Amino acid sequence: MVTSSPMSTSTFAIIQTGGKQYKVREGQTLDIELLPGLKDKKIRFDKVLLVTKDGEKAEVGKPFVKGAYCDAELLKEHRGPKKISFKYIRREKAATKIGHRQDLLRVTIKSIHGGK
Repeated sequence: MVTSSPMSTSTFAIIQTGGKQYKVREGQTLDIELLPGLKDKKIRFDKVLLVTKDGEKAEVGKPFVKGAYCDAELLKEHRGPKKISFKYIRREKAATKIGHRQDLLRVTIKSIHGGK
């Protein structure tokens, strides 16, 4: 689930968390993979790959932008939809059905800070 703020600006960042990359804006709500050892409701994403501000040139990191970070607030922990894996071997009378639900965090991006 990804929602945008009604006040859409051209300021955005691309962050990396949980092995995935997300394009985020201030006020946006998104679901990310569960982060181990999380104790606070405030989260800081410091693996920022790209940052743009209103009307300015984009800062691209190699691989990350130095000094850039995004602050987020944890809304809730929940589990994603069930995904079914079904394996069938014909003429063997063999079938395997496995279900999986991913643990997720729903966060809201509060602020984006550029590097340097």
